[in-house]
Amino acid sequence: MTFKEKILQGIPKELPSKREYPQGINPAPKRKDILSRDEKQLAIRNALRYFPKEWHAELAREFAQELNDFGRIYMYRFKPDYEIYARGIKEYPAKCSQAAAIMLMIQNNLDPKVAQHPEELITYGGNGAVFQNWAQYLLVMQYLATMTEDQTLHLYSGHPMGLFPSSKEAPRVVVTNGMMIPNYSRPDDWERYNALGVTQYGQMTAGSFMYIGPQGIVHGTTITVMNAFRKILKKGETPEGKIFLTAGLGGMSGAQPKAGNIAGCISICAEVNPKAATKRHEQGWVDVLIENMDELLARVRLAINNKEVVSIAYIGNIVEVWERFYQEDIYVHVGSDQTSLHIPWTGGYYPVGISYEESNRLIREEPDLFKAKVQESLRRHAAAINKHAARGTYFFDYGNAFLLEASRAGADVMAENGIDFKYPSYVQDILGPMCFDYGFGPFRWVCTSCKLEDLDATDQIAMDVLNEMLKESPEEIQLQMQDNITWIKDAKKNKMVVGSQARILYADAEGRIRIAQAFNKAIAEGKIGPVVLGRDHHDVSGTDSPYRETSNIYDGSKFTADMAIHNVIGDSFRGATWVSIHNGGGVGWGEVTNGGFGMLLDGTAEAKKRLENMLFYDVNNGISRRSWARNDHAIFAIKREMERTPGLKVTLPNLVEDELLKDLF
Repeated sequence: MTFKEKILQGIPKELPSKREYPQGINPAPKRKDILSRDEKQLAIRNALRYFPKEWHAELAREFAQELNDFGRIYMYRFKPDYEIYARGIKEYPAKCSQAAAIMLMIQNNLDPKVAQHPEELITYGGNGAVFQNWAQYLLVMQYLATMTEDQTLHLYSGHPMGLFPSSKEAPRVVVTNGMMIPNYSRPDDWERYNALGVTQYGQMTAGSFMYIGPQGIVHGTTITVMNAFRKILKKGETPEGKIFLTAGLGGMSGAQPKAGNIAGCISICAEVNPKAATKRHEQGWVDVLIENMDELLARVRLAINNKEVVSIAYIGNIVEVWERFYQEDIYVHVGSDQTSLHIPWTGGYYPVGISYEESNRLIREEPDLFKAKVQESLRRHAAAINKHAARGTYFFDYGNAFLLEASRAGADVMAENGIDFKYPSYVQDILGPMCFDYGFGPFRWVCTSCKLEDLDATDQIAMDVLNEMLKESPEEIQLQMQDNITWIKDAKKNKMVVGSQARILYADAEGRIRIAQAFNKAIAEGKIGPVVLGRDHHDVSGTDSPYRETSNIYDGSKFTADMAIHNVIGDSFRGATWVSIHNGGGVGWGEVTNGGFGMLLDGTAEAKKRLENMLFYDVNNGISRRSWARNDHAIFAIKREMERTPGLKVTLPNLVEDELLKDLF
């Protein structure tokens, strides 16, 4: 059978042979054994409903073994035998180009070069799944291959509920992931209901098919690291020879060392999983790989003395690095952490003093002991950071729930008021006031031709648009504009493409619209192939997350999720090709609601109308919310937008003098 024929068949007509789990790859952690006997039977019953009755006896035993061995039913037998990667849009069997574009994006998210645990359909973050099992993948690809422009595919946490009649103007796919009744959104609820096969953790861009590899995170990380150094360095000082210390090369890929190189510092990133660290080194995301602490100390001292710009991966535990650097009097200028602490008990964070292999055994066999060890390690981790901070280190929380979980473990991370953390979130200090409040966020595009020359052309188009915009930009956003021009100018040189020919670029609504208009024009003129637009959910408007994206909201509304819900609904009827809404991305299950979109540009007048309408709302929904929260920069941004857009009328806050409130209570 050809590739197209295999896509079109969906679930195979004949039962495929059982597959052995491949050796030498990076498997997902074994999940907690949390189901009762009756619940395990229900999980098998749920899994078997994808298959004909005559297969049930054989598959029931196999799925029971998977549930016992892995804590999940992945249906390895049904993984297709063709290579999974982003092919050119014309290589997919489809009745409409929008569906073919979505198929391309799905396969890119599951490409072994891109995905963290591809056998388990997990793209990044330790549990960020595209689908729960391989049957769902097969059915979704079949549905997409047969759908028309008058149908919409509805996905319930990876499960294709079906194709429903809609219209050409409606989204082709609507995605939900992990949307739980609020009282059933605790970490163990995810373990239970994911094991039952009824929900999944889509992270942010995994379950919405918009992950583009580490590059997708690098730009925001670069902006963060650059501005962290700007906050602490004297005028004229540069980051060369100065240290950025952090952790995590698995769940969030190689973004931090690459960003450190672009920002021009010494970055040191600890990673306990040797395979993850080695993979990032082989891919060129980190310069130096070190396994020995004494060797690390010597290499760091050399880099300091030579004022190098270098990224170093240390295979070991970050707690030991913080402690040893303090003992050896190595000054850390900027510090953070990007381990996957949104899933602290299932492999997102590994405790100090216990080997990687033993930790994985404890996760499965002694989860209570593992949890105790993680919390003990977090207390020790925070104590070491506090010592460095007392010397002058600028430490910020990187939105991975580090401070949240450290506080729950009893670590010394709380401010004197007992409510706030003693260290800021990077959104509070950097991305919120400098980017999100002004409308700047992670705009993405993917060249569906999969041709490098198309990516080069789009890079040039974007740079030309930004240079033109810079001439007209107000002083308040000149720095953001210049940083983005520098980024796109050097994007190819920094070799960030993994998987599809994709790019990320921080831009505001005007920038996104003008760049997209220029892309659509180039497509219409035959200069480039169709382009998929998207963004990270970690953006101005897509995500309500009180410990990250909306941590710089101070009117008491940061625990509400109206913005994200309005975002996905508003985008859906303004022209998005697909929309998604998730529970649990980034900082943890039950801690965040986040929405995303994808949009295909095909060079038509209809695409131009859709992009202008949808991209405008997608950004300004968030600026409006931030301005109502009395964020100064957002008030400036939305007033400027109302002056330019006659149809926009936003409710603005009346500011209250502090003195008026002092003696009221």
